[in-house]
Amino acid sequence: MKAILALADGRIFEGTGFGAEGETCGEVVFNTSMTGYQEILTDPSYEGQLVAMTYPEIGNVGVNPEDVESRKPFVRGFIVKNYTSRPSNWRAAQPLHEYMRANGIVGIQGIDTRSLVRHLRDHGSQEGVIATSTADAQALVAKAKASPGVVGKDLVRHVTCAEPYDWDQGMWHLDGGYNVRGAAKPAGRRKGKGTFRSPAFFVVAYDYGIKFNILRHLAEVGCRVRVVPAFTPAEEVLAMNPDGVFLSNGPGDPDAVPYAKENVQKLIGKKPVFGICLGHQIMGLALGGKTYKLKFGHHGGNQPVMDLTTQKVEITAQNHGFAVDADSLAGAAQVTHLNLNDNTVEGLAHRELPIFSVQYHPESSPGPHDADYLFKRFTDMMAKHRST
Repeated sequence: MKAILALADGRIFEGTGFGAEGETCGEVVFNTSMTGYQEILTDPSYEGQLVAMTYPEIGNVGVNPEDVESRKPFVRGFIVKNYTSRPSNWRAAQPLHEYMRANGIVGIQGIDTRSLVRHLRDHGSQEGVIATSTADAQALVAKAKASPGVVGKDLVRHVTCAEPYDWDQGMWHLDGGYNVRGAAKPAGRRKGKGTFRSPAFFVVAYDYGIKFNILRHLAEVGCRVRVVPAFTPAEEVLAMNPDGVFLSNGPGDPDAVPYAKENVQKLIGKKPVFGICLGHQIMGLALGGKTYKLKFGHHGGNQPVMDLTTQKVEITAQNHGFAVDADSLAGAAQVTHLNLNDNTVEGLAHRELPIFSVQYHPESSPGPHDADYLFKRFTDMMAKHRST
């Protein structure tokens, strides 16, 4: 099945389709992770995007129901060099193309992804169309040009939960699966493996497109978590009297979700707040700062970041197309983390109030675990604030 990837600037790539048939449009970005394509497909932060993998072999491990990061896949389209239709992994439940077809994800394989990535690095991320239904490449270029893009578009409303819910699942272990609070330890699990703390803190988590593994980490460090929709008024959150508030990751332009900024402004100084990715950007806006769009964004599991408070370098997983302008904060917060590739802001902390955030993903799995300590930092902050 022939497929075409057409970019808004006129660049054309021809390959073979896999997954669903048809046509899909979105912002074309590239991800440099070597593993974890199922996590990428189901990360709500990719709403509105076509993702190209730089690692050439995709599909080798298939997909399984345990490794999803949200209620469904949110990637608009998938671009790979070589697709393996017969996975070889004991956890695989089905091949990737069947999963994509069942969820309506159009894919293209067999193109020169190195050339595509170099093009995006030189010219920036841009709108594109993947199609298996037409051979008219110029018509697809015209559709890509006409696409409005992600700037100014509220994508959070497409991914947030409809109703509040409670979360009680912890981390995954090879010999027992996911921990569940209150459940008996599975037979055969090794001693000391998979202990699950009783909740010591109550956290309300704003769902701007939250990943399940963030919730698992919060649960494991002793948090009882209530997830609420992105538009939940701050007054309702404060009425729940949580020990802390979490601001999640999510897709798109932070300036396009003004209701999130307004709610966070009402929470500042009232409760400890921890933000990740889009939550970090919204935190920056709530503190009076500004954000801007990066040329091609940071997407991948190998981004170096320095923690300026310790001078240690962390290898991090990232997925964002916007960044906080440090100069715009005018002293309202201090920069705590910097990206060592381009010196963009990767972390903020208020100078006096119990508030901090990071641009990267400390919960990434599969991925580097260098930043796991941030969840403990949040519980320490809540404990200190609760005792004063």
